Amino acid sequence: MRYTFSGLLVLLSFYTTYSQKEVVHQTDSIQNSELLDEIVVKSSHFRSSLRSTPSSISVIKSGVINSGNTINIAPVLNTIPGLYMHNGTLTTNRITIRGIGSRNLFGTSKIRAYYKDIPLTNGSGFSTIEDIDMEAIGSVEILKGPSSSLYGSGLGGTIQINPYSNKNNSFGSIEYYNGSFGMQKMNAIVNYASSNGSTSIIYSNLYSDGYRENNETDRETISLNSSYNLNENNQLNIFATYIDLKAFIPSSLNEEDYINDPTKAAFTWGRAKGYEDYRKGLFGLSWQHKYSQKTEQYTSVFTSFLDAYEPRPFNILQENTNGIGIRSRLNSSFQLFSKQFEYVIGGELFSDTNEYQTFENLYRDYPPETGSVQGGLLSDLKEKRSYFNIFLDSKFHFSNTLFLSTGINLNNTYYDLTDYYNNGNDNLSGDYQYDLIVSPKVALTYAFSKNNMVFISSSHGFSTPSLEETLLPNGLINTAIKPESGWNFEIGSRGQIIKNHSYDVALFRMNVKDLLVARRTGDNQFIGVNAGKTTYNGLEIATYHQLIKSDNIDLKIHNAFTLNNFKFKDFITEQNDYSGNDLTGVPNQVFNSGLFLNFKSGAYININYNYTGSIPMRDDNSKYSESYQIINTKFGFKAALFENVIFDIYGGINNMFDEKYASMLLINASSFGGNAPRYYYPGEPINYYFGMQLNYQF
Repeated sequence: MRYTFSGLLVLLSFYTTYSQKEVVHQTDSIQNSELLDEIVVKSSHFRSSLRSTPSSISVIKSGVINSGNTINIAPVLNTIPGLYMHNGTLTTNRITIRGIGSRNLFGTSKIRAYYKDIPLTNGSGFSTIEDIDMEAIGSVEILKGPSSSLYGSGLGGTIQINPYSNKNNSFGSIEYYNGSFGMQKMNAIVNYASSNGSTSIIYSNLYSDGYRENNETDRETISLNSSYNLNENNQLNIFATYIDLKAFIPSSLNEEDYINDPTKAAFTWGRAKGYEDYRKGLFGLSWQHKYSQKTEQYTSVFTSFLDAYEPRPFNILQENTNGIGIRSRLNSSFQLFSKQFEYVIGGELFSDTNEYQTFENLYRDYPPETGSVQGGLLSDLKEKRSYFNIFLDSKFHFSNTLFLSTGINLNNTYYDLTDYYNNGNDNLSGDYQYDLIVSPKVALTYAFSKNNMVFISSSHGFSTPSLEETLLPNGLINTAIKPESGWNFEIGSRGQIIKNHSYDVALFRMNVKDLLVARRTGDNQFIGVNAGKTTYNGLEIATYHQLIKSDNIDLKIHNAFTLNNFKFKDFITEQNDYSGNDLTGVPNQVFNSGLFLNFKSGAYININYNYTGSIPMRDDNSKYSESYQIINTKFGFKAALFENVIFDIYGGINNMFDEKYASMLLINASSFGGNAPRYYYPGEPINYYFGMQLNYQF
C-alpha cells in the first residue's frame, strides 16, 4: 500500500487516538409525512421538500450509505428503483438510469454527475463517481429521467453527490476494515464545527488483491469540505478531492471461462498485465449571497485535472486532462396575480482539454512475466471540449396544494481536435459545433391530502456524442451524426397511506430518437452511428415501513421494484433490422429489499436482498444473461466506551448464499482471431469482512 499522505495520517492519529466517524443506523428514507417535508432536495434549483418536487427524485442519506460495506457504492445505488449499476471491478463500472447509458461499452455516459457543484462528467460526457470514497459522501440524490432543463446534456438523469459534513460536532475518527481477497481499508477523519461553519478532512487508503487474476487495486484519497459564514448574508464553501490510484484490469471473459474458471483474467490483459494508473484532483469554490429574504445568488467556480497512464493489450494510453468551469444561478420570488411565483435563472460554462498519446505495446515480444513494454508512438492528439448551458426555471403556486413548474435550457457544445502526429490526408485535426439545443419541461403537482401528492410532467432531454464517436474510420469528423434526444412523459405519486408506511411510485414513457450505437471496427475500436429510435416504458415503486419503534427496538424495511419494457423502434444497423427487440444491457425487472434492525443495547443488523432479472446481451436478442439473487448482511455492536468515545465493531457477509452471477456485461461482444466473444465480468462469490471504528468527540 502506498502512503503518500503518511505525514497527514500521523497528524490525524495525534488528534484522534481513539475515534471514528459517527455511524447512523437508519434508513433515512420517506417514513412518514413529516419526513416528506423534512427531506430537502438540493439537486433541484428550488430548495424545496421532496413532498412538493414534481419529478422522480430518490434521496440516499448517510444511514443507507453506511448500512453495508463502505468499499463499493454499487449495492447502495442499486437500492434505487430505475437505476442499475454494473460492477465489473472496483474501477470498472457502468450506471444506467431508466435504460439510458446501457449501450455504452465501458464506463458511464449520458448521465450527468456532480460532487456538490463540481462536475464528475468530463467534456466527452463520461462520468466517474466510483472515484469518490464513500466516507466522503454525505448523501446522494438521483434525478431520474431527462434533466436537461436543469443540467444540460443528460438524457438519463443526474446523480448529485453531496459531501459529508457535520455542522454540529467537532470530532476525530479512525476506522480499520479487513475483508476477503486481501481487502484492507483505513479511514481517518477530523471534523471541526463552530457557530460560523464547519470543516471536514477525510483520508482513506484502500488496497485489495481482488477476486480475479490481474485485479489488484491500490487507492488513496483525501477530501476537504469546508463551509464558513462570512456574515448573515454571505457563505463561502470550499470542496476538494485528490485521488491517487493504480488498478489492474482483468477485463471480461468468454462463457467457458466465466463458468469454469471465473478467477482468471482475459488472456491478453493478463499477459500484458494491463492496468490504469492515475492521479486526479477536483477543486471547487462556491459563494452564496443573500440579497434579501426572497433573493439569493449561488456561484461556483471549479477546476479539475487528470494525469493517467494505461497499458492495454492493443496500445498504451498516456493522457492529461485539465478542466475549468463556472456555474451561477439567481433564485428569487414575487407575487404574480396575488400568488407566489418563484424563478431561477442561471448558466454553466465548462471547458476541458485532453492531451493524449498512444504507444505500441510490445509485451508479445518479451517473456510472459514481463507485462507491458512501451514502444513507438502511434498517435498524439489534443481535444478541447466545451459547452454552455443557460437555464430558466419557474414555479407558480396556484394554491397551497397546486403548483405549476416550467423550465427551459439552451445548450451549445463544441469540440476541437488537433493531430500532432499525422500529416496530409491522414491528419485528424478539425472542429465541430453542434446546433443550439433547446430543452423545455413542464410539470403539475397536486397535494390531494395532507400527506399525499401526485405529479405529471413532460420533459425533453439530450446527450451529445463524444468526440471519439464523431470520428469516422478515415479520421474525418462525421458532421452528420446527431445528439440522442427524447421526450419523457411521467405520472407519479408519493406520500403516506397509513402512519409509518410511505410510498413513492412513478409510471413513465420516454421516446428517444437518433440512438447512438457503438459499431465495432476492430479489437477495442469503435465508431458511433445514429441507428434509429427506442421506446422506454417503465414502472418504479418504492415503499418504506417503520414496523417497530419502541424504547428497545427500531425496525425499518424498505422495498424497491423496477419493471422495464424497453424496445428498439425503427432500429436498423449494418443491414440488420432489430425493430421490436428488447433493448440490450438492461434487466427486465429488479427487486430490492432492505431490513434495518437496531437495539437499545447498541446491537444492530442490516440485511439487503437483490433480485436482478435477465439482461439482453445482443441486439438480435439471441442471448440473455441469467437472473440472479444476492443477499448481503452487516451486523455489529455500537456503544460508548467513555463519555466522549464511541466504539463500533462490525462484520458482514456479501453474497451470503454464494450465487454465481455476472456483475457486469459487455453487450454485443465480438470475436476476433477465432476467439469466443467475451461478455462476462464474474461477480464475487461469498466473501466476508469485519471492521472497527472509534469516535472521539472534542
